[in-house]
Amino acid sequence: MSSLPNTLQPVERAIGDLRRGATIVLRADDQALLVQAAEGISSAELARISGLSKSSASLLLTGRRAAVLGLTEQALGAVRISLGGGITADNVRMMADPASPQSGTAPAPVSISEINPETPTGTAETGAIELLKLACLLPAAVVAAVPDERLDYLSAWAENQALLTVELDHVRNYQEIEARTLVRVGEARVPLDVSENVEIVAFRPADGGREHLALVINTPNTDDTVLVRLHSECFTGDLLGSLRCDCGDQLRGAISEISKQGSGILLYLAQEGRGIGLVNKLRAYALQDKGFDTIDANQQLGFEADERLYRPAAEMLRQLGYSTVRLMTNNPDKVAALQEWGITVSERVDHSFPSNEHNAFYLATKKDRAGHLY
Repeated sequence: MSSLPNTLQPVERAIGDLRRGATIVLRADDQALLVQAAEGISSAELARISGLSKSSASLLLTGRRAAVLGLTEQALGAVRISLGGGITADNVRMMADPASPQSGTAPAPVSISEINPETPTGTAETGAIELLKLACLLPAAVVAAVPDERLDYLSAWAENQALLTVELDHVRNYQEIEARTLVRVGEARVPLDVSENVEIVAFRPADGGREHLALVINTPNTDDTVLVRLHSECFTGDLLGSLRCDCGDQLRGAISEISKQGSGILLYLAQEGRGIGLVNKLRAYALQDKGFDTIDANQQLGFEADERLYRPAAEMLRQLGYSTVRLMTNNPDKVAALQEWGITVSERVDHSFPSNEHNAFYLATKKDRAGHLY
């Protein structure tokens, strides 16, 4: 395997441009795609992309979202929909966003092509979807090919058009770089009501990116098997005490139980909404209010049921000096993921709390469809 690009900055810049509604260029080998987030596209921006490409633009959706729209039976990879034939910016936003009016159908007829993530011809398209996910935007993009005659001087052309260029390899390797370059950037003693001997350690990738926290309670011996909880941030549950989930109970319950058992570590991971971000989680909540369960709501948005990764957690534990853990979780995927990245899980420790009238269906879905153990 070729050496990985060891920087996050090009992708961080591309994420910033996409989040503010700009078009970027995604370069992959002998092709390049113009890419813009579909969720806020306007008629003028649609026309500009087509003008830059000298051809009709396309809407790129995940297979999950395209299946919801009835455009494919294969919920993998991506689907590319030609935007010729009078499809408007309103149509594009409707197909991208399930919260839009009439979002459950697609304009007819539409010309589509399915993109298998395993085929080389699909690499740029699936890279564009990944970039939108990293930006915590809906995974739907308006794309168009950069004309072949521009490829020999792509950088100069893109700069002249005020377009940021990012390489596909940087996008594909972003999450690995983000995990393997984590470093300790700050730590402080923070006494809590359940234990006065708590140190919070902050980790950040070497050149930017998301920050994760470790709460080290009563400093476990590194030679011992340590009690650990992996907790993904949840603004609504952790901070506001939302009754829609059990996250707040799990967070406070884990800190209390670790203290009772003497010592342990809680890793507070920056992956809100099972990795889809806070805004998309709120969109999923709106869909749940219409009758979808938590998994179907994520898939309506075009995401997988769970987009989280646990390599950062394994790296944090290694840097803290721990290699064998008792893991507080109901999710067998967390056990498997930690072990995949070299952390031995000697025991799964049950970590469940009573349901209420607002989260009973949510917890039942996690048990029945996601395999959580209660």
